[in-house]
Amino acid sequence: MPRQDSDRTVHVVAAGVSDVGKQREHNEDRYRLMPEYDLYLVADGMGGHRAGDVASTMATDVVGEFFRATASEDATWPFHFDPKLTLDENRLMTGIKVANRKIFDASMRDRSVQGMGTTIVGVLFSKKENQMYVAHVGDSRCYLLRNGKLQQLTRDHSLVNDYLAVMPDMPKEQQDELPRNVITRALGMQDSVTVDVLSEGAKPGDQLVLCSDGLTGMVEDEQIRALLEASGDNVEAAAKQLVDMANANGGEDNVTVVTLTVLDGGLLDDLGAEGDTQIDNEPLE
Repeated sequence: MPRQDSDRTVHVVAAGVSDVGKQREHNEDRYRLMPEYDLYLVADGMGGHRAGDVASTMATDVVGEFFRATASEDATWPFHFDPKLTLDENRLMTGIKVANRKIFDASMRDRSVQGMGTTIVGVLFSKKENQMYVAHVGDSRCYLLRNGKLQQLTRDHSLVNDYLAVMPDMPKEQQDELPRNVITRALGMQDSVTVDVLSEGAKPGDQLVLCSDGLTGMVEDEQIRALLEASGDNVEAAAKQLVDMANANGGEDNVTVVTLTVLDGGLLDDLGAEGDTQIDNEPLE
């Protein structure tokens, strides 16, 4: 286990894999690794006539461009700054809101992509504060493995979860009758969107997974936990093996995984860490 000193910052290594799966003709998932901003994103598009990949590409591109545009302190922001949140939380949330507006406007202008939308989940690390900020819309997830325990940090914006929020004692038989793949919040559906944001201290040894539901629909949480524990700091192997497992279990959907490991920044030279890696099993179209 890396040693921890109070005056040291953390460092993140990450890898991503996106695959079309076994039963789909094209890939509507996208991911983006932006180590220069300590930002990592996964988006799962939806919509007919290949519009889903348009929406997911727009989401990851627009959030990335927003971070570039707001790199200087005097940059102007198109949405209200929430004083209850940190600068980093506001930046992440606003970038996603900008993406939502652009996707919605494009959908209104072009009938060929009308009704397109996408989920999104992202994590932003603050090395200065040793914090990580997670934002999401839809049912793409962020998991944290810490000290052998796997925790889902995000809450799916789904019909099932909305019912359970109102009826927490709903019998399993009734839950099973609800459609599992209906989401109740996504980018591009309306001109404004609510973005859920949470913060968590980042600790050396933490392992995170950002993923589309192509993973979680095929792989149980316990399988994810066991694979992450076995992979250790090898984020490339973890991402590829999780995608392979989803495909081995049926591969019913596109599957996209970004794996991240938090390291003690003072140990990078000793470990030979080289930063972020991108692996593509399926070329982005």
